[in-house]
Amino acid sequence: MRALCWHGKQDIRCDTVPDPRIEHPRDAIIRVTSCAICGSDLHLYDGFMPGMEHGDIMGHEFMGVVEEVGAENRKLKKGDRVVVPFTIVCGACDQCRRGNFSVCERSNRNKELADKVFGHATAGLFGYTHLTGGYPGGQAEYVRVPFADQAPVKVPDGLSDEQVLFLGDIFPTGWQAVVQCDLQPADTVAIWGAGPVGQFCVRSAVLLGARQVICIDHVPERLSMARAGGAITIDFDTESVIERLNELTRGKGPEKCIDAVGLEAHAGRSVDSLYDRAKQAVMLETDRPHVLREMMYVCRPAGVLSVPGVYGGLLDKIPFGMAMNKGLTIRMGQTHVNRWTDDLLRRIREGQIDPSFVITHTVDLAEGPGMYKTFRDKQDGCIKVVLKP
Repeated sequence: MRALCWHGKQDIRCDTVPDPRIEHPRDAIIRVTSCAICGSDLHLYDGFMPGMEHGDIMGHEFMGVVEEVGAENRKLKKGDRVVVPFTIVCGACDQCRRGNFSVCERSNRNKELADKVFGHATAGLFGYTHLTGGYPGGQAEYVRVPFADQAPVKVPDGLSDEQVLFLGDIFPTGWQAVVQCDLQPADTVAIWGAGPVGQFCVRSAVLLGARQVICIDHVPERLSMARAGGAITIDFDTESVIERLNELTRGKGPEKCIDAVGLEAHAGRSVDSLYDRAKQAVMLETDRPHVLREMMYVCRPAGVLSVPGVYGGLLDKIPFGMAMNKGLTIRMGQTHVNRWTDDLLRRIREGQIDPSFVITHTVDLAEGPGMYKTFRDKQDGCIKVVLKP
């Protein structure tokens, strides 16, 4: 089969690789009909995440049709159309029973390695590093899905791939980011980053009743899409983020702040951004945390910082004393996808939201390597890429 494979920094290739096969009675084999390039994939593309190996199959946002099921899988049958969450969950461990699916205790097959690096292993993830199990991803023609009697979401008749594909990652990621803000009707929510996750944060905050939603970025197409979703926008290339946020909140700051950027923050020529890039270049820092610093500074005292953006390692010059003395609550983590999918699927079916709004490019899988660069460099108005195997 064809698959997009990692061969080093900024080196993604469309290779021919062996077809997957059933390895456990609870498995399923999915024929992929649609998959996507996620912002988290760019962290692998740019070489910022440890634990990648040559030939690893990329991609954690995919859906398709069941081709084969293991003997113990009672949930799925051949021909079922499913969206597969990026988190691999067993459904039976203590964390899964609590709904904390992204920290499933059994699905990371490299648990011993992850325990050493993280203190405790997190869940297995598709198409990510070997710290999260090294599972082949979904930017391929076929995928083996472990524990396939748990996470896959069956797609009702009448919904297109484009309407439901993002239930596997970016829609529940944006939703969880807002939910963990403990949103109140009078709140202002400020969202850093108008990429795909940021766009779903905007729409989730509007659906959940925020008084005011503000989105910060510098790419015109992204800012336009955020405004279409109901946000006031700030272009950090032409405006002072801090001054503008104070103006919009009468000097009090937003109650809720969301980092939808993660470890590759861009901040023009700000002093801390230049500092981060210099330290990153000589491997003295892994991540660029400009957004975290700015959120801690501008957030209203007793507010909440929500962090769906992915971080990979060590951060420098984080004003932790500022956050502590202001009484800020920080909530973060990979998304507990299956905690939200039933509700979000209902909202799609009822017409409250059509997630396909975020798609700007749809191409064949073979064009994927070039689209990684287009997406990373924000060329051609690119916001979200869907690949068709």
